Amino acid sequence: MENFKCNLKKYRQLAELTQEELAAKVGVRRETILRLESAKYNPSLKLAIDISRAVHAPIEELFIFDDN
Repeated sequence: MENFKCNLKKYRQLAELTQEELAAKVGVRRETILRLESAKYNPSLKLAIDISRAVHAPIEELFIFDDN
């Protein structure tokens, strides 16, 4: 089973965005950002790309899937 780790909070804060601001930029609810930051939600590819662009960080740094 894959383990999912999310570094979104770190990069969101570096981009000086609140959860609400990031959610508005990528077209989701704040709760979705909260769930992502808690690693309780796996984003779609489109959402991952949109978030990556919004916080100026590579997808591979934001969302880490480890099957070890």
